[in-house]
Amino acid sequence: MNDPSQVPPARLRWRCRRGMQELDVMLGGWLDEAWPEADPRERESFERLLEVEDDRLWDWFLGRTPPDKGLEDIVESIRARHFTSSGR
Repeated sequence: MNDPSQVPPARLRWRCRRGMQELDVMLGGWLDEAWPEADPRERESFERLLEVEDDRLWDWFLGRTPPDKGLEDIVESIRARHFTSSGR
């Protein structure tokens, strides 16, 4: 049977839905692929990231460094996962 702690909460899936399809894909992709293996620190960082406005997220995913040092690792994880899997 599946471990319930490995299944992303439905509330997070809803919060991954953004105003930009690109953000939906990047955030939802990380949730689907990385959440099950993520440690508590990564999960907490991801939840904090979901509180950020779309325009800031987009800037960060395009290469700007988040001013919050605590979010750098999760932003890089999402960027690496997305741009590697999309062939960019």
